[in-house]
Amino acid sequence: MKRKKIKKLLNLTSPEDKVLIKGWVRTKRDSKDFLFMEINDGSCLANIQVIANNNLENYSEIQKTTTGSALSIFGKLIESPGKGQKWEVQAEEIEIVSIAPDNYPLQKKRHSDEFLRTIAHLRPRTNKYGAAFRIRSELIYAIHKFYNELGFQCLSTPIITGSDCEGAGEMFRVTSLEPEEVSKQGEMDFNTDFFGQEANLTVSGQLSAEMFALALGDVYTFGPTFRAENSNTSRHVAEFWMLEPEMAFCDLSQNMDHGEELIKALTRHVMEKCEEDLSLFTKFVDKSLAGMLDTLVNSKFARITYTEAIDILLKSNKKFEFKIEYGTDLQSEHERFLAEEYFKKPVFLTDYPKNIKPFYMRMNDDGKTVAAVDLLVPRIGEIIGGSQREERLGFLEKRMEEMNLPKDIYWWYLDSRKFGSVPHSGFGMGFERLIMLITGITNIRDVVPFPRTPGSIDF
Repeated sequence: MKRKKIKKLLNLTSPEDKVLIKGWVRTKRDSKDFLFMEINDGSCLANIQVIANNNLENYSEIQKTTTGSALSIFGKLIESPGKGQKWEVQAEEIEIVSIAPDNYPLQKKRHSDEFLRTIAHLRPRTNKYGAAFRIRSELIYAIHKFYNELGFQCLSTPIITGSDCEGAGEMFRVTSLEPEEVSKQGEMDFNTDFFGQEANLTVSGQLSAEMFALALGDVYTFGPTFRAENSNTSRHVAEFWMLEPEMAFCDLSQNMDHGEELIKALTRHVMEKCEEDLSLFTKFVDKSLAGMLDTLVNSKFARITYTEAIDILLKSNKKFEFKIEYGTDLQSEHERFLAEEYFKKPVFLTDYPKNIKPFYMRMNDDGKTVAAVDLLVPRIGEIIGGSQREERLGFLEKRMEEMNLPKDIYWWYLDSRKFGSVPHSGFGMGFERLIMLITGITNIRDVVPFPRTPGSIDF
């Protein structure tokens, strides 16, 4: 008989004579002639209660089951007389798949996030992390659904690349050379390496996506990106997922329209499809979360320039750890002040000084700023970073010269501006930061299944 998932059983409108469930024991209570067990199979936050009578053939063995043990249960789905639950299973046969030992580390109901990070292989079995990763899964589906309905083409961009999109140089190197041989030679000879040149793990699929946007119109890429940044903040990991749409015939204003539409649509989807899991976070993680989600869905995002943002920060009389100065990047504390305290909602910042932004951003008419945009949100800071791309060959070449970028490496990127170049725009959205925003989880390591951080790659 095919097993049924608990989520489906709990949504049934009538009892069933034969059901098969398989899952793990969350709690067990013994009575004189029977025992109660709460079973969870990961399909939803809720457990289903199972009643096992002492007339079962292996009842004495069932009594030995512990928290975390795995069972296969055949029986009847009947109405539950208990409060707070519609259905329960009257067991007719129980197969013990495995018994968890007494040192199973998830015996009690509440554990600290710090402790659970040390057992990342087990933490999905807790209510909080089970809910978080079901929401993550639903968001992945929602992203593809959103773009499919808009007629975007899904693109898989290279994970191994020879170019540095961001120009920061914080990239993981990929090589087939043996460390012993490199040590013997005293240097990396990339001419003898697999690709014949230096290769790295990608920090962004943007440059590749631009090429396809100039052919297919609207595209998006969604996949892992990597930063070899020695940072131990609550917002950074070495491996994370990035959503990157690229749109032809799209200016900066339309780019912001798209970003706002995306955030609203994904938030609305989770509120509709993950109500039970989301309730855990609104009740136990962040009691202000419901209001934040309502703001995301129903408010019009603010839009100001970088210059206006600097002026607001300087006039705020708030004491910041990092100095506010025109021509420098905003720090997280500055971004959060703007979104959390000043606007109290998401805010787009545009038109940054050219010297703090990459070469591919379109030069504004003032010759000093570029058509860049960041979306700042409460609690997180930056969640989207993008721009209108520089479609004019002469301007692009000049920017590369100013930044001492080798044109021969980017020949293909420059080539795209020679043949049918058009105004186009795009952005990157940090997927894990979106999950943090929607769930109220404050550390990015807690929304990544197995986080990669400096000095840590245990799992």
